[in-house]
Amino acid sequence: MTTWSVPRRPCRVFGLLLLMILSFLVLRRYLHLKPRSCDHEVAQRLDWHHLLSPWRRRRQLGLHTQGQNFMLEDSTFWILGGSVHYFRVPKAYWRDRLLKMKACGLNTLTTYVPWNLHEPQRGAFDFSGNLDLEAFVLMAAEIGLWVILRPGPYICSEMDLGGLPSWLLQDSGMRLRTTYKGFTEAVDLYFDHLMSRVVPLQYKHGGPIIAVQVENEYGSYNKDPAYMPYVKKALEDRGIVEFLLTSDNKDGLSKGTIDGVLPTINLQSQHELPWLSTFLSSVQGLQPKMVMEYWTGWFDSWGGPHNILDSSDVLKTVSAIIDAGSSINLYMFHGGTNFGFINGAMHFHEYKSDVTSYDYDAVLTEAGDYTAKYTKLRELFGSISGGPLPAPPELLPKTVYDPLTPALYLSLWDALQFLGEPTKSEKPINMENLPINNGSGQSFGYTLYETTIDSSGVLSGLVRDRGQVFVNTVSVGFLDYERKKIAIPLIQGYTVLRILVENRGRVNYGDSIDDQRKGLIGNIYLNNSPLRNFRIYSLDMKKSFFQRLSSSAWSPLPETPVFPAFFLGALSVDLSPSDTFMKLEGWDKGVAFVNGQNLGRYWNIGPQETLYLPGAWLDQGINQVLVFEERMAGPVIQFTDIPHLGTNHYLS
Repeated sequence: MTTWSVPRRPCRVFGLLLLMILSFLVLRRYLHLKPRSCDHEVAQRLDWHHLLSPWRRRRQLGLHTQGQNFMLEDSTFWILGGSVHYFRVPKAYWRDRLLKMKACGLNTLTTYVPWNLHEPQRGAFDFSGNLDLEAFVLMAAEIGLWVILRPGPYICSEMDLGGLPSWLLQDSGMRLRTTYKGFTEAVDLYFDHLMSRVVPLQYKHGGPIIAVQVENEYGSYNKDPAYMPYVKKALEDRGIVEFLLTSDNKDGLSKGTIDGVLPTINLQSQHELPWLSTFLSSVQGLQPKMVMEYWTGWFDSWGGPHNILDSSDVLKTVSAIIDAGSSINLYMFHGGTNFGFINGAMHFHEYKSDVTSYDYDAVLTEAGDYTAKYTKLRELFGSISGGPLPAPPELLPKTVYDPLTPALYLSLWDALQFLGEPTKSEKPINMENLPINNGSGQSFGYTLYETTIDSSGVLSGLVRDRGQVFVNTVSVGFLDYERKKIAIPLIQGYTVLRILVENRGRVNYGDSIDDQRKGLIGNIYLNNSPLRNFRIYSLDMKKSFFQRLSSSAWSPLPETPVFPAFFLGALSVDLSPSDTFMKLEGWDKGVAFVNGQNLGRYWNIGPQETLYLPGAWLDQGINQVLVFEERMAGPVIQFTDIPHLGTNHYLS
């Protein structure tokens, strides 16, 4: 290891001092502000990483405020940010998306950190592969972007339970997002691990993280006045030393603030802009204004339209925000995909789960392509950048692969023998409390409940979220939020009753997050008598689930398959793999997998008609395509180079 011997090398000391003085002068030049025609000044983005080697950097003040300005060290800094979630983008494409952000004229990346993915089982952490937060943040630094980190613990983000792990709900008295002991103890252990990774990435430690958000939109929840001070202290006690801020919509802004933390606002419409200059100022006083989430589009729900926001409206609103002297973060710059089962849901008047695509009608499409919003915003940001912007990267190629016909088939009922012993229980057990996954229960997917009945009648109970009911292997209907009773037809003798329950996504926003347990909730009744003696199978459909299915179990596709069932086919890729979109026309509802990667759910009620298949997840040669279908299979699986996200609905 090299040691620095200062007394023996006076010339070196003099040289280093001279270099530091010259570097300081260079920094001042790079941080020089260029005035705009609107008399606002925007700081040009400084790429510290390429100016100075890490051990020579002088980072003392970091991001701070001076009157109505943000300051980075001793120079005015204007935050021009964009949101990209690493967990919604294939790792192989992170660089592409961040280079496009840089080329758009933005200087700051914002991202959430999903607790439920990083701690899928209590005490077991995963920061590998697509969850490598540190690699994502360091890549942003390499490209020349600062980072605002939004570590939660609650993040909303249209994600299952707002990014909170479902095993928290094993506690029947759990009160999420409060100082309830069971919650704070879990947060403390998670933050112990997470912050040990985050602290070295902070600005004052030579990293790109210039600010950290305290929780997320707590003013809209506001169930415990001691909670936000607790989260702030939990961050600071673990070494977070950078600028702190909160984020709330206009309805929660007055209740989400905390001493020593800068409030910021979330909005979309130009009609909400007066909140910037009136209410936000009244809450925070003479401090910089920031729109932490300017919503560039919106998410979609199954059974609804595809929501879009006109690019001209986006340009007008963003221009108005900047002209008001406010910093801004585009939520989303690039939305990505709810791969697997990570989507959330809303439940106010009725339950609505989010679709697989998180395209969001953002500045970049789900597949990372440019939009009219990108072109217009790049021109705007380029006009205030103080210098030429980098050239936008070339688009990744898209292709249309030949349709494939599944060759092999396995009914769910035949697959059960390979899944190991089911959980046996006198009464139904909800997903989260199943004694599996090292005591952490089941988070995502389906759960199958079996019992024996000897009479017909009316079946009733609380099913979350959607339960397909079978008498032996014959489907007789569904139980869900709207249909709470179903007729069981005449049977002879003892008969197996099966209920296949899908967790369609836990609510991620609102007052009901404590009540998001899935599966059969409490007793299920036949003619008002509770049923007993259940066999319960966890169908989480993780890679380990499919590894248990024996290759000898599969059979050639029959003319009349028994559903639900798994269908297996091969996609041949002759040349270098390219992005494509899977289209399951004629199929009803289920989940698609390629080479073990869960692409997400499909459902013929729309609006989404295609699933994004990244070329990075394909191999040259033969690729395994597996589909779990609940009710009805189409003749083929198609591929297209154009996404179909549904009928457009313009947001006003």
